[in-house]
Amino acid sequence: MPILDRFDLTGRTAIVTGAGSNLGREMSLALAEAGADIVGVGRRPEPLEETGAMVRERGRRYLARPTDVTDSSEVNAMVADAIAEFGTIEVLVNNAGGGGAGRGKTLPELTDEDWHEGIDTNLTTAFLCSRAVIEHFVEHGFGRIINVTSGWGYRGARHRFMYPIAKAGVISLTKALAMSYARENVRASCIAPGAFPHELTPEVENRSGLQPAGRFGRLEEIGPLAVFLASDAADYLSGETVLIDGGAIAAGVTPAGMVPAIEEAG
Repeated sequence: MPILDRFDLTGRTAIVTGAGSNLGREMSLALAEAGADIVGVGRRPEPLEETGAMVRERGRRYLARPTDVTDSSEVNAMVADAIAEFGTIEVLVNNAGGGGAGRGKTLPELTDEDWHEGIDTNLTTAFLCSRAVIEHFVEHGFGRIINVTSGWGYRGARHRFMYPIAKAGVISLTKALAMSYARENVRASCIAPGAFPHELTPEVENRSGLQPAGRFGRLEEIGPLAVFLASDAADYLSGETVLIDGGAIAAGVTPAGMVPAIEEAG
């Protein structure tokens, strides 16, 4: 098979959570350009429809499916609707997440609600979606699960608990999925982005020089990696986490390439 043909996703369908913006949108568009139809999942219908218009411009089919991916009943219904619409699902990208819960609080200050919000948003979502598709993948003898973690999954930070803990859990979930379903031709891999700012304000841009690469990641740089991990080119890759951070972790600096403000103050 010609090498570029191994990256072709024609005939496959991918569920992408958090598809309405930023990294999720970029991965959706890249997967579509490689030939995949897309199920865009998120809380807000409007951004999902915007992504859908871009996917359709690339000649692919698209289903916008507003879903609270922290709710197992909604997740199960979303996967059932996706299968009903497209017949089969081959790829799941667990991208939904967020880092705000409990940030800056000391351990005694954290509430039960802070804990559950941080863990559910970043780890439970990946678990629920993976659980919802796994029987379908096993039945069809094929599946690709791509989880999105963070460089924070490799490090701790002062007075930042849930986000690093949850993102480390995503890495371990990936390994557990890979080992549990390898013989059913289900592969699980993980992407760990470094600093990919959603908005380059002057204040943020001034910090880009702290990155080993001398700049932040660009949103469009995440898509090719997702395509690779979803494709036959990665058929023997499973259980691994791929850092895409311009060398930040290798350089021994924080995943964002800067000392968190709370540490500067303390």
